[in-house]
Amino acid sequence: MTMMNSIPCMIMRGGTSRGPFLRMSDLPSGQDAQAEILLSLMGSGHALQIDGIGGGDPLTSKIAIVERSSHAGADVDYLFAQVDILNRRVDFTPNCGNMLSAVGPYAIETGLVEPQDGKTVVRVRNLNTQRLIECHVPTPGRQVCYEGSTSISGVPGSAAGIQLSFLDIMGSKTGALLPTGKASDSIEGVDVTCLDAATPIIMLDAADLGLSGDESPAELDGNSLLLERLESIRRKAGRSMGLGDVSQSVLPKPVLVSAARGSASTLRTRYFVPHRCHKAIAVTGAIAVASAVSVPGTIAHRIAVESGRMFAGECLAQVRLEHPSGFIDLDVEHRQGNASDIARVSLIRTARKIMSGTIFYTASTPPGETIPAMQAN
Repeated sequence: MTMMNSIPCMIMRGGTSRGPFLRMSDLPSGQDAQAEILLSLMGSGHALQIDGIGGGDPLTSKIAIVERSSHAGADVDYLFAQVDILNRRVDFTPNCGNMLSAVGPYAIETGLVEPQDGKTVVRVRNLNTQRLIECHVPTPGRQVCYEGSTSISGVPGSAAGIQLSFLDIMGSKTGALLPTGKASDSIEGVDVTCLDAATPIIMLDAADLGLSGDESPAELDGNSLLLERLESIRRKAGRSMGLGDVSQSVLPKPVLVSAARGSASTLRTRYFVPHRCHKAIAVTGAIAVASAVSVPGTIAHRIAVESGRMFAGECLAQVRLEHPSGFIDLDVEHRQGNASDIARVSLIRTARKIMSGTIFYTASTPPGETIPAMQAN
């Protein structure tokens, strides 16, 4: 018998994504039970997610689950969930850096972190990757400030800038920056780079697929032959990276790379999630590409050098990536000039609180106890 239940919820925009933010303590302990609730909240099983708050797009079918952390180096834990729109499936394996942009403000708003006057650094442990991120949140007068002059591509208007610094990003899922042991592999006759920094990706030169790299997301989404080929390559890359059968997972994400148009840019990108082209680029995907730029032999490094955007052997500290909605800037800190040893990657995002209240869902079992931190992915 199904029942109508409710839990506290805050809907927030984080970067170029949007979704509900929930407390772990308001959800049951098992991920199967969690998934049933999340599917109901978002209205999955319908193209418009008409019976929930999802927006019928992967960028608005995301959920952030946050709780006070027991980890010595973190203030809060963050578990990201990608909720499928048409299928009753929730993927807890990926990370989302855009939604992460709002985790710091959410933690302060809900009393999980005590705000400081001026700026509050919220240390976040990502349970999807077991990595730490520092979120620098503007808190003048010990209040979260959302208004400001910072603009990011893919979001209208401006808001207060939130600096995100991703630490220890290499090998987030596979344990290695280059999980196949090589900077370049050949899959189905196409040169690819399999790389794991913040998230596992597979990079391809757009020209090798007969593309200019400047195609719109709609053009790419409408190219069924391209999508089928990318998926075939992605699945083989997943096995090569030690991820096993990735047919039911969104990882690794394919990224098409080409020479940048703007003189101040490093590369042009088209990022897939993984079966549709992102209208901008995921934060974690941007971090992965930016990390690859300085690694000799990668697709990103070769195109950047050949297009005159960097010198061979250079460790590029500032990377600008073009995407369908504009660009994203990243600062890459290498240890002792070693291209394959990345200390941190930082960037600026914005966030906004949209609503706070109670959200209703239908489920066969009521919520239970808090999720133990070590049980999450």
